[in-house]
Formats: sequence, C-alpha cells, structure tokens
Amino acid sequence: MAESTGTATATCRRELDLEIPADVVSKKMESVAKEFSKLARVPGFRPGKAPVALIRKRFADDIKGEVLQSLVPETVEKAVVEQKLTPVSQPQVEKLDFTEGQPLKFRAVFEVLPEFELGNYKDLDIEMPPMDITDGDVTKTLEEMRQRAAAFTPVEVRPAQNDDYVQLKIEGKPEGEGDPVQADSVMCHLGAEETMEPFNENLKGASVGDHKNFDVNYPADYPDSKLAGKTFHYNVEVLGIKTKALPEINDEFAKDVSDATTLDELKTKVRESLEHERDHRHKDMLREKVLAALIKTHDFPVPEVLVQGQMDVRLERVVRSLAAQGIDPRAVNLDWVGLRNGQQARATDDVKAELIVDRIATAENIDINDEELNHELEHAAQHSGESAAAIHARLTKQGTLDRMKSKLRSDKTLDWLAQNSKIRTVAPSETKSEAAESK
Repeated sequence: MAESTGTATATCRRELDLEIPADVVSKKMESVAKEFSKLARVPGFRPGKAPVALIRKRFADDIKGEVLQSLVPETVEKAVVEQKLTPVSQPQVEKLDFTEGQPLKFRAVFEVLPEFELGNYKDLDIEMPPMDITDGDVTKTLEEMRQRAAAFTPVEVRPAQNDDYVQLKIEGKPEGEGDPVQADSVMCHLGAEETMEPFNENLKGASVGDHKNFDVNYPADYPDSKLAGKTFHYNVEVLGIKTKALPEINDEFAKDVSDATTLDELKTKVRESLEHERDHRHKDMLREKVLAALIKTHDFPVPEVLVQGQMDVRLERVVRSLAAQGIDPRAVNLDWVGLRNGQQARATDDVKAELIVDRIATAENIDINDEELNHELEHAAQHSGESAAAIHARLTKQGTLDRMKSKLRSDKTLDWLAQNSKIRTVAPSETKSEAAESK
C-alpha cells in the first residue's frame, strides 16, 4: 500500500511523495529474480538452474530496473486516482530512495489541470467597431477590378515618363554579404508609391535598349527580407515601355469581369460579396473579443506543458505562413528561439481561454451533434476533393476527429456567449476619447 502526501503551489505543478512498503518491494524483487533465473545464462549452470541468490547478485541493476518499471507507474496511478487529480504531463520521478529491505521512496512530479471557479460569462459587455458596407467600399472594389482588367500598350516613340510601366532585365549585387538579385523580365511602375526613388530617378527619360547602373539603399523595415537594410548595386536594361489602359466601368465591363450582364447587377454582386466577407470578419472579431473578456475576468495558473505546446503551435503557424508565401523558412534570417519565446504570453492566454470555454460548454450542456459534425465534414470535402466519408475515415485513423469535434464545440460555445452578451457598436474615435477621459 502506498502512502502519499501532496503539495500544491501557485502553479499547476504537483509533487507526490510516495512510499511503497518494504514487503511489497521484496515480493516483487523475488518474482522478477525468478523470471530472470528462467532465462538468464550463467557460466557453469544449465539454463534455469542457477541459484536465485546468484541471479540477484549478478543482475542486481537489471532486476531493480524491472521492479521500478513495474511498481512506480502503478503506484503513481493509484495515488492520482485517490487524490482525484488529472495529470496533463508525464510524471517525472525525483528523490528516488531504493535500498533493498527498506520501503521504496520517491517523489512524482507532474502538472494537473487547474481548479477554478467560473466568473461571470453571461451579459459580457463587448464593444465592436462599425462594419457597414458603404457605396465607397463598392466603388473601391470596382476600381480594383478595373485595375486588374487593364491592358498594357507598348510605347514606341518616346522615352519613359511618370506613370509608365518599364519592363526591365535586372541584376543586383548586395554590398557585403547576401544573395544577388536577378530577373529577366520585371515591370517597374514609375512614380508609384511602392517604387524606390532611385528607380524613378534613373529610368525617367530612358528609352528601349538603354542600360542604367545605380545603387538602392533599402530601409530596415522593407517588406522583402532579402533586401531589407542592405544596399544593392543594380545593372538594368530597358526592354520595353508600356502604358496602362483602363477600361471604362459600364455594362460591357461588368460582362468582361464577371457573370453579371449589367453594371448594376455587378454592383449588387460586389456588395453581397463584401457583406459576406464582413460577416466572417465580424464573427471572428466578436469571438476574439469574447475570449479577451473571459481571460480578463478569470485569473488562475495554467499548466506549463500546455503553454509550451501552444508556443510550438504558434511557431508552426509562422513557418506555414512563410511557406505559403513561397519563402523557405530555413533561408530566413530569424531568431527562431526568440520568436518562440515571444509567443509565451499569447500562448498562455490561448490555453487559459480553451480551459474557460471548455468549462462553460460543460456548464451549459453545449455539445456537437452528428448533424453538425457531418455539416463540417461536407464543408471540408468541398475544399479538399475528398468525400465527407473519406475525411471522416482519415481523421478517425489519424486520431484527430476528436480535435475537430473539440474545435466545433468551442466555436459553438463562443457563438452562444456572443448571443448572450451586450454588444455595442462604438466608433474608434469614440473608444479613444473614452479611454483618454478614464486616465
């Protein structure tokens, strides 16, 4: 029988000092030694005939190891059940005292889910910015569509001027360390906000066939990490000069860029699309604000092992984001350790939010039924090319179906919380003025 004492700290770390009676240990030692004697080969003795005393002496360390592997886990498991604890990390053994003929003593260290009381989670006061779709938003989208539908016309009789698009063959060498830049055909928009000024200065007045050499000093915050903070020596050849011809926004334009037959119909479709995107942004933002409110009103420690796991998840998102942009994460000069450590505060909030939402879901009997799960599988099937049944089978085999159910349950709970909150639409300027008055 094991005796135990537990110590609780301000964290989720638990330490159980456990003791296994000497007679239990001795019986296990005898049992393991007998098993060894059946299999062990000892010079001078036939298999299975060596004295147990000799076996215990010759294989002392191996026998002790078998005894520990047998008795320690079951003792820890029994103590955990007796004390109604829920470990979230593998117990680590410390302060092991294993002397033959004496009780086996050790300390089991692990983390558990925190115990906390739910605070107020109904009638949360949530402020949301106005997210109305205006005629100006529709006009802006139509202009973006117009820009994408523009045609480029070659310029034959004059040098390049402001607002022209100059087609270049370009070679760039960095000053100091770094990879060179080379492109056989790249378009440079003269006078555009995104165009570095040395390109504007050196290419205005240039003609097709001209060669130009100049330096460009890129700021440290330049979006392209290969160029940021560096000076490049460029050698460029002007391959062509083009102007951008924009189509007129009318019924013909609507037919060319969409399945609409009139401009009014296109405007209606654009507004509906913008409203659909707005609804998704509104839902995501509302969920984030609900989570922020819950975290603010609940203060309790969270298991470090879960925080570390969430830090890894956040780092993986950064890696996937870079890969999706065509950037090799291994080639990016980033302080990955510092980046990961910088995620700790947000990872802690992630874990805390997950625990709170799970507790609320249980308190309010919120769960996912088969119809809701099937709907999500059908939605996933539309984007993957697999059938819903195939996705269900694959997730079940991978052991990740429960993760999908958990995410659906969490989202459903957040939507329920939003429906039971007091949501006020507040203009950004109004929020700033209120904050200033409160100081």
